Amino acid sequence: MRLSTIISAAILAVFAGVASAAAAEKPKKASNPKTALLIIDVQQFYFANGAMPLHEATKASGNVARLLTKFREDKRPIIHVGHNAKNQAEFHRDAAPRNGEKVIMKDEVSAFMGTNLAKYLKKNRIERLVICGMQTHMCLEAAVRAAHDLGLECVVAHDACATRDLTFNGQTIAAKEVHLATLATLDRTYATVVDTCTALKML
Repeated sequence: MRLSTIISAAILAVFAGVASAAAAEKPKKASNPKTALLIIDVQQFYFANGAMPLHEATKASGNVARLLTKFREDKRPIIHVGHNAKNQAEFHRDAAPRNGEKVIMKDEVSAFMGTNLAKYLKKNRIERLVICGMQTHMCLEAAVRAAHDLGLECVVAHDACATRDLTFNGQTIAAKEVHLATLATLDRTYATVVDTCTALKML
C-alpha cells in the first residue's frame, strides 16, 4: 500500500472520530417537547362585515377551533394573541379565550415585540409551538420567525391561517398566492408547515 493511501486513510479516520464525538456531545431534542398553542389575531375585524375581511377566514377559524379543543382536552398551554384596535377587536367565537388561558395584547406586528411572550414561554419551559392565525403574511409570519430565532421548534397549521389580496406596483396578488408564498418561505427553514389533521397527530 502506498504511503499516500495510508496517510489519507488515517486522516479520514481522525475526521470520522471527531464527527462521532461531536455527534455524541450534541444535545438531543426531547422526543416529546412541551408544546403550546399560539393563536395569532383571530379577531372580529378579519371576518365578514369587519374592517379587513380575509379570504376564507371562517374556514381557517374552524380549524383553529379544532386545535383549541385538542389542546384543552390534553391540558396543554394555550396562548391567545390579539392586536389592540379601537373597533371589532374582540376574539372570534372560534378562538375565544377561556379563564386561565394566557392572553397577550400587542401593538406591533410581532407578538414578541413589546410583550412578555418570550418571558412567558421561557418561564413555562415551552420548547415547541403550534402556530395558527391571521394574517398569514404579516403577524403570523412575524411570530414564526421570532420564535424560531429564540430557538423554539415551530409547527404551522396552514389551513388554520388566512390572509387577503395584496397590491404592489399596480398589480394584485391573490390571497391564495400570498398565503402559499408565505408558507413556502417558512416551511423547513423556520417551521414545519402541515395541515391541521397532521398537526393534531404530532401532539
